Amino acid sequence: MMAKCPICHRNETVEQYKPFCSRRCADVDLQRWFSGSYAIPAEEAEIDEKDRGIE
Repeated sequence: MMAKCPICHRNETVEQYKPFCSRRCADVDLQRWFSGSYAIPAEEAEIDEKDRGIE
């Protein structure tokens, strides 16, 4: 079974643009990263007063 393109879900991937089917789909993915559409959730760490230099 061939993998489908994660952007258009229609075409099989092409070795040159893997895991995408074309340059267009690779560029769409890159633009999503640049625009912030993709985000990795993170928790903000609590900063102790000692870490800030306050005593």
